[in-house]
Amino acid sequence: MGQTIILTGMVLSAVPVGEYDKRIMLLTKERGKISAFARGARRPGNQLMAAGSPFSFGQFEVYEGRSSYTVVKAEITNYFRELTEDFDCACYGFYFLEIADYYARENTDEIHMLKLLYQSLRALEKKTLDNRLVRRIFELKALVINGEYPNVFSCQKCGKEQELRWFHVKEGGALCALCGKQDRALHLNGSALYAMQYIVTSTIEKLYTFTVSEEVLENLEKIMDEYMAVYMDGRFHSLQILEETVAIIG
Repeated sequence: MGQTIILTGMVLSAVPVGEYDKRIMLLTKERGKISAFARGARRPGNQLMAAGSPFSFGQFEVYEGRSSYTVVKAEITNYFRELTEDFDCACYGFYFLEIADYYARENTDEIHMLKLLYQSLRALEKKTLDNRLVRRIFELKALVINGEYPNVFSCQKCGKEQELRWFHVKEGGALCALCGKQDRALHLNGSALYAMQYIVTSTIEKLYTFTVSEEVLENLEKIMDEYMAVYMDGRFHSLQILEETVAIIG
C-alpha cells in the first residue's frame, strides 16, 4: 500500500510526459532527490502548473507508490520569478540546479545541498553581488558538502600552514612558497586563499556576505575552473550557454 507524505523541496527539472503531464525532479529535505509525476501540470489552470517549474520551492504532498511518486498538491513559497526574468541570472540558476542534480541521490540527507541551493538563488537576486562570485562560492561549497573540496589550510606536500602562495589541482590543494614554485603550480592570491578558507568553514547562511576585487575574483575563477575540470566530470548545458554568451558579449 502506498502512502501520502509531505516533502519540503525544490524542483530541479521538469520534462513533458504525454499530453498534459510532467515528470519533475525534486530535491527534498526528507528523501533526497526523487522523481515524481505531476498529473495535469501542463493543462492551463491546473493547480500544479506553476509548481511543476524549475526553481519552485515549497511543500509538496506526494503519493508514494511501490515504484514511483505522484505529486498530489503543492504549496509553493518561492518561485524565484525575478531570477527567471533575467537571462544572465537564469543561466547561473539553472547551472546551480544542474550541479545539485549531479550530486544528489535518493534517500540520502540532502538538507545542506537544498539549503545551499536556496541561499545561492537568493544571492543571484541581489544586485549588490557579482554573479561570477556567487557561482564560485556555490561551486566550492557544493564540493565541501560532497567531500571533494581542496585543502586550503596547509601545504599538500610539506604540511606547512604559512606562506601558502600556490595551488596545485592534481595535488588537491594549496602549496607553500617553496613547494609550489618547484612544482609549477597556479599562483594563489592571498585574498583568494582567505576567501576559499572562509567559504569552506562558513555556515551556508553567512556565505554571501563578502565581495572581492576583480583581481581576486579572476584568480579564484582560474583555480576553480581547473579544479572543477578535474574533480567534476559532469557536462552542464546551462553553463555552456552562459559561457558562450559571455564570450559573445566580451
